[in-house]
Amino acid sequence: MSDEEYENTSNTSKTSKKGDDAFAKAKSGIKQSELNEQLKEYIGEWRNQRAKEEEELKRLKDKQAKRKEIRAEQDKKLAAEKKQEEDRLKKEAAEKKAAEEEKKKAEMLEAEIKRQEMMAAQKEKGGSKQSAPALDARKEMSKTKEQVEEEMKISLSIRIKPLALDQMDSDELRNKANQIWNTILSLETDKYDYEQRHMNQDYEFKELNERQKIQLRNKAVKKGLDPESFTGSHPPKIRMFSKYERRTDTRTYGDRKKLYEGGCEVMRSELLESLWKDKLTEFSKRPKARLPKWFGVRPGKKAGDPETPEGGEEEAEAPAEEEYDEEEEEEEEEEEEEEE
Repeated sequence: MSDEEYENTSNTSKTSKKGDDAFAKAKSGIKQSELNEQLKEYIGEWRNQRAKEEEELKRLKDKQAKRKEIRAEQDKKLAAEKKQEEDRLKKEAAEKKAAEEEKKKAEMLEAEIKRQEMMAAQKEKGGSKQSAPALDARKEMSKTKEQVEEEMKISLSIRIKPLALDQMDSDELRNKANQIWNTILSLETDKYDYEQRHMNQDYEFKELNERQKIQLRNKAVKKGLDPESFTGSHPPKIRMFSKYERRTDTRTYGDRKKLYEGGCEVMRSELLESLWKDKLTEFSKRPKARLPKWFGVRPGKKAGDPETPEGGEEEAEAPAEEEYDEEEEEEEEEEEEEEE
């Protein structure tokens, strides 16, 4: 191919190539517009769906908030009712306790009035000052510390009357103060006396315990035991061996217990066994005599046997024993056959 022909063909290919590019561009433009429209539709549908979901989510959140408000109101109402119930129960308990205190105070007031009347009657008669009547000890011991303190407060409130200080003048106040001071002095004196008495009693108890220990030590020494064996809270242990043995006792409690089982019974059984053996030996050493004749016939004699002479007892003793042994053997064989 020449150069001119190559140039002509190259020019024609260039023009055709430009047309193809324009057609492809137009076609691609149409597709792009369609894709854009489809994309716009998709985006619109997604936005509509998204708006619906947001509205639904907002509705659910509002519903949840309303439920929370309703539940908070219900909880508040329940708490108020519970508090009212607790207050009512506390009030009832306080009223019941106050009524019991009033009742107990009235009973103790009656007991105090009776006691004072009894004391006044005794003073008029000139008798000695005695204590109040004995109370139920079991009932008093069953009370708790709080109950005792409460009863003490009630009793003190009955016995110690409140002072009307506004109605007293200076002389009455001075006399009342002196009276209270004298009461305090007497109470402190009694307290000191009781403390000293308690200390003396403790010393006496210790001294008595020491004397008892000395007596128990002497008693143990007399019996050959350890001096401290009787002074403990438990009785002394029984030793199963001598204190001079160097080897320790390794026997168990069961073995030690069996040492003291039986005793006289075992000795008695051994004595009876020895007596039985002595009697048996004496019986076996007895002289063997022939059986006497009954009505002229010797026992054990069979029909057809020759008669034994009267003087030949010793000579005929051996064959008679042999015959007796043979008879026993025959009887034993018959018994064995019957058993089989």
